[in-house]
Amino acid sequence: MNRSDHLPARPRFFYGWVIVAIAFVTMAVAISARTGFSLLFPALIDEFGWSRGVTAGAFSIGFVASTAFVPLVGLLMDRFGPRVVIPLGGVLVGAGYLVAPFISTPIGLYASVGLLITCGSMATSYIVHSMFLPNWFVRRRGLAVGLAFSGVGVGGIVLFPMMQWLIAGEGWRTACVAMGVVVIAIVVPLNALLQRARPQDMGLEPDGDMAVGAGSDRTPSPDPVVDREWTSRTWTLATAMRTARFWWVFGGYFCGLFVWYAIQVHQTRFLLEAGFEPGIAAAALGLVGLFGIAGQIGIGALSDRVGREIAWTCSLLGYAASSALLLVLADAPSVPAMYLMVITQGLLGYGLSALFGAIPAEIFAGPRFASIFGILSLGGNLGAGAGPWVLGILYDVTGTYAPGFWICLAFSFVSIGCIWMAAPRKVRLVAGRARSKAAM
Repeated sequence: MNRSDHLPARPRFFYGWVIVAIAFVTMAVAISARTGFSLLFPALIDEFGWSRGVTAGAFSIGFVASTAFVPLVGLLMDRFGPRVVIPLGGVLVGAGYLVAPFISTPIGLYASVGLLITCGSMATSYIVHSMFLPNWFVRRRGLAVGLAFSGVGVGGIVLFPMMQWLIAGEGWRTACVAMGVVVIAIVVPLNALLQRARPQDMGLEPDGDMAVGAGSDRTPSPDPVVDREWTSRTWTLATAMRTARFWWVFGGYFCGLFVWYAIQVHQTRFLLEAGFEPGIAAAALGLVGLFGIAGQIGIGALSDRVGREIAWTCSLLGYAASSALLLVLADAPSVPAMYLMVITQGLLGYGLSALFGAIPAEIFAGPRFASIFGILSLGGNLGAGAGPWVLGILYDVTGTYAPGFWICLAFSFVSIGCIWMAAPRKVRLVAGRARSKAAM
């Protein structure tokens, strides 16, 4: 007899929320560790005298190299699950920070920050969590993933000021050692001991529901399926890649993450050159994470009510506004415009992370979802790698960030169009839309 047969109709405790809490803490540490390169960026340029293109290239090389690592992560997730994959990523990220103090050439920077930290973060961040968190929730998928990913904002609030304080007072090398220790001490044991891939592994069902036939008195949820022929297929990577939807999502992720990481990596240096104090420039990055807490939770919850396409549009409009405000700041620096840029970037832009796994889960749900999502994530990876590199090269050539920010503005709208073309709403309705349809 299945263990779920003994569960009450409305269990007081659902382990899915423990999964969300573990992901929250992991994301707080792991994403902050990866994003911390933005704080190291000025110190590395000042000490070694490397060009922006060469220095930012470490981040870009890492994302390009991870194009080979992400599909492997998907395969490992299908085979071993998050209890193995996430601790492995934590070890790689921590090791990257621990060896970084010994670098003296761009090659050393690319090996530590580019390969170990960036590739390792693929197994600890949005991508790997998006492979299994959607398994635990259906009706509250966007909200749950948004709550988990809001840990990124908390991590930014706590860890970025500490890292900047260490960089300013003790040097960037000490800051790297501290970050490496934090990652290994928190991420590895937490996930190895407590993480789980799917509720069925514990005799549970998504959203804390009882198994079919267990006698639940809960009113059945409206059927969300729109295209039953599509959802009845057993999707594999090969069959998914033969659909137009796969490539629309791929393109939407490329453009969206191009903008996200281009702005994220370069904004601290840009603000310093625009005349802002170092403390304010570093605080701006942390404030993006602060507003990102509300953005990830709010956009995720919104997507459960109105649909993934509308929520994605709201997020990318946030990045479009941030790009436009950065163009304004280049010509007329002002504190109000800087804070408005921070708010739109965090409150709206960061919300797209809550949708990163939800969108393809609506389209390609099934036993091979992790492998499919692993390849889809390459679109985001390539964009995340190309964005910082393109902006760095354009700055080196033109002496200004303006051309790069114009590209970010344009790519925000291209990404919106791609997700509307993928149309997850035409495969499955989100819970809010399904209830509205059933009530008609």
